[in-house]
Amino acid sequence: MNIAFFLLPKHEVASVTLHSTLRQTLEKMEFHRYTSIPIVKEDGTYAGTVTEGDLLWFFKNNEELSFDNAHRRLLAEIPLRLQIKPVRIDADMNDLISLAKAQNFVPVVDDTEKFIGIVRRSDIIEYCTRQLFRAEAK
Repeated sequence: MNIAFFLLPKHEVASVTLHSTLRQTLEKMEFHRYTSIPIVKEDGTYAGTVTEGDLLWFFKNNEELSFDNAHRRLLAEIPLRLQIKPVRIDADMNDLISLAKAQNFVPVVDDTEKFIGIVRRSDIIEYCTRQLFRAEAK
């Protein structure tokens, strides 16, 4: 199965850049009700994924920081706790499934490392469930 079938294209994915502020990132995550969001560099390459935990730890470790002044801090300053790796669009389902076990989505890049979208864990689970029921029906 080609993972392109599951791809949610980048124009439908909420993302941020390293130049986004902490406040912009929080507001985008809140608006979309996401617990993590991909970071895309200005040149279109995938830079990582920021999580709620990353933001919370940053607030905890910077006592002078508040929501009122969060617009002064850039996402590039925030350490990412997890190094969420993308898959290439030509990856196989096994690669996708192994990454999806530990994250809500899997970032997808093309052969030039440009971010092209995500595959949601819920779509992978749905696919696996259909395959399981087909196998049981035989």
